[in-house]
Amino acid sequence: MTRAFLGLGTNLGDRLGHLVTAVAAIEDAVAVSGVYETDPVGGPDQGRYLNVVVELDTRRSARELLAQGQALEADAGRVREVRWGPRTLDVDVLWVDGETVDEPDLEVPHPRMFERAFVMVPLAELAPDLAGGWAGDHDGVRRLGDWQELVARGLEAGS
Repeated sequence: MTRAFLGLGTNLGDRLGHLVTAVAAIEDAVAVSGVYETDPVGGPDQGRYLNVVVELDTRRSARELLAQGQALEADAGRVREVRWGPRTLDVDVLWVDGETVDEPDLEVPHPRMFERAFVMVPLAELAPDLAGGWAGDHDGVRRLGDWQELVARGLEAGS
């Protein structure tokens, strides 16, 4: 089994609902970070995101994790019209222990993960060894609460 991490984000529709549905479908998930509300990075003017990082204990390759992430995005009704635009669900393969991929449609480790607070802050909860004392900017990142707690209460950020 291999340790892997996926980053999930959403800023359209029932944000928490999209995350709950996606996490429930990840069979080899072993932990979920707290839920963070974050400012969008790049792209057009858009609403704030909810973000989590999911830890997996898996036998799947990075390519197989990408396929699952794309299927989860499709199930959430994601439409790819504008690069870095608003989305119902975004799933990124962040890290797979012992695996490096450098292909046009997949790079692992994720090439920008170490630059993004919306990835590194929740990742540090699950894998401080990977976060490495990340000292980047935390502006625009607000922890809403523990995954289990928020799911149990069914809260949507901002309501």
